[in-house]
Amino acid sequence: MSLDASAVREACISADVSTFRHLCRAETEQFRAALQDGAAVTVGCTQEAPRFSELAGECDASIDFVNVRETAGWSNEGARAGPKMAALFAAAAEREPDFPLVNLSSEGVILVYGRDESAIEAGKLLADQLDVTVLIDKPGELTPPSVTIFPVVKGTIRNAAGHLGAFELTVDDYARPLPSSRDTLVFEPSRNGAISRCDLVLDLSGGAPLFPAHDLRDGYLRADPNDPAATLRAVLKARDLVGSFDKPRYINFTADLCAHSRSNIVGCHRCLDLCPTGAITPNGDHVIIDAEVCAGCGQCATACPTGAAAYALPPADALIHKLRTMLTAYHQAGGTDPILLLHDGDHGAPLIEALARHGDGLPANVLPLAINEVTQIGLETIAAAFAYGASNLRLLLRARPRHETGGLAKTTALAEAILRGLGFSGERVATIETDDPDQLDTILRAMTPAPAVQQPATFKTIGRKRDVLRFALQELHRVAPAPVDIIALPEEAPFGTLNVRVDGCTLCLSCVSVCPTGALSDDPDRPMLRFAEDACVQCGLCQSTCPEKVIELIPQIDFRATTALARTIKEEEPALCIRCHKPFGVKSTIDRVAAKLEGRHWMYPSANKRVDAIRMCADCRVIAMSEEGFDPFAGVPERPAPRTTDDYLRARDQNPKN
Repeated sequence: MSLDASAVREACISADVSTFRHLCRAETEQFRAALQDGAAVTVGCTQEAPRFSELAGECDASIDFVNVRETAGWSNEGARAGPKMAALFAAAAEREPDFPLVNLSSEGVILVYGRDESAIEAGKLLADQLDVTVLIDKPGELTPPSVTIFPVVKGTIRNAAGHLGAFELTVDDYARPLPSSRDTLVFEPSRNGAISRCDLVLDLSGGAPLFPAHDLRDGYLRADPNDPAATLRAVLKARDLVGSFDKPRYINFTADLCAHSRSNIVGCHRCLDLCPTGAITPNGDHVIIDAEVCAGCGQCATACPTGAAAYALPPADALIHKLRTMLTAYHQAGGTDPILLLHDGDHGAPLIEALARHGDGLPANVLPLAINEVTQIGLETIAAAFAYGASNLRLLLRARPRHETGGLAKTTALAEAILRGLGFSGERVATIETDDPDQLDTILRAMTPAPAVQQPATFKTIGRKRDVLRFALQELHRVAPAPVDIIALPEEAPFGTLNVRVDGCTLCLSCVSVCPTGALSDDPDRPMLRFAEDACVQCGLCQSTCPEKVIELIPQIDFRATTALARTIKEEEPALCIRCHKPFGVKSTIDRVAAKLEGRHWMYPSANKRVDAIRMCADCRVIAMSEEGFDPFAGVPERPAPRTTDDYLRARDQNPKN
């Protein structure tokens, strides 16, 4: 392959760029020499990464790797891939922050759930290393073992919960076999609701999976009992799942920012609707994310309007920094019309490698970037990519995704609406759903890159997801081809305004009390309702709480809202206490209550000063009623004492016949 060192030098100005022909073998000493000065080293080879890591370990040097062969060099456009190589090298040197881990521990207690002798055979393969129990669903004729190596019981799993090291199964029709079984297993009387706790579950039942998105549940292994090869693979995998394991804590969750519920009224439920594994559940005013169950799809983080759920592998700002570095280096090296291709390592990387080895390779202007999960991509990443000068963005998915990707579809639809509104023509953001490298090649080469922004942004920001999103959108608006102030957005967008029918609003301020972001506010001195659009996340709590039902959500993005002051929706004169002149309510509301009660309620007859108590504050009202000596119970006959059990027993004793 051709190596365009000059393009890499042009983009990576501060780096010492060298090219070699056989660095892992004949030129190994030159690699050792490069490690001596202690500077960080980036090697454009992943095939020999173990060899280079071993050499770097001898010198205790920092080393990174980037695959420029399959992603750039091995292509029929490889001679023009210099800017892409520069972008790949620059991005590889961008350090990602450490992420938190969750520990899962398994002691090897496994439940093999099956329907026939194949489950027992699987148990025999596992018995020498694991603590096995075999559960047979609706067993037919089973031959009793001559020696009981592990329990074989019958039952049907009604409910399953948990994860690697902590599964809990509810079993109906549970029964143990009689030890006196002769030619076939005979079981004791069965019972429902038995509980089984184990570290691993091997499901060979051939029925429906016990968990949603079952292949993402750690510790749950499932295979078709009619496929011996698949069963053997599951058995071998189960034998390795003993000990202590670390998995990433994919989501950083800040409960204080969650807008799920207030006062038992549900507002935002985006994450609950999208989680494929059921790792998210309501927990009062907030939700709770089970890190042991979470599989890291990231759809909750992309949909969360407040940033309460934020992806950690890597955080949004770190991913944006890498995009900035990649696209800036590409442009500096003379590249044009970059198409950003985001993919995961398990699916996308092998597809790109197959295309490079057996096809024409990626086009020179397609910049691949591997991330943990494609569904983790949020609006902030897409906005930043186009602000930095990307022409198009494509998200590479499996032809049959392992879980629902509805969250990603909503994100791309939202991004397309904003891009179209800002003058970005054509289909800028889309998914490519394929498992065929040739189909991937056909789609990429059929694309006509759309014009990128003339002056790409250079911003670099850190902070919470919501802050990063705001800044990225502002920069996108600044460099857009045809910027406008307001763009209408689809439903469930995390931006918007409110339409309040002010004639029906009583300024009860219940909406202010439930607003989780402070978008709605009041004034301590006057009856007033204010709204700050920049803080609104369209959670809907105000709409659900409003007793008059006068609030309507309008999803939109107003680029002026960031610097705009909170606007006053409604303001009225305060009601002043007629006795102490202290403000205590809304004048129109007090007048309306007084008009409805005076002469129409027995406590407030016409031409009676008692009605003045309505126009008093709470303290003066008590004083006035005390001075008047008003007793609302005057003339009311005394209520008879309640009859007790003793009264009934006494009456029975006095009148035995009754």
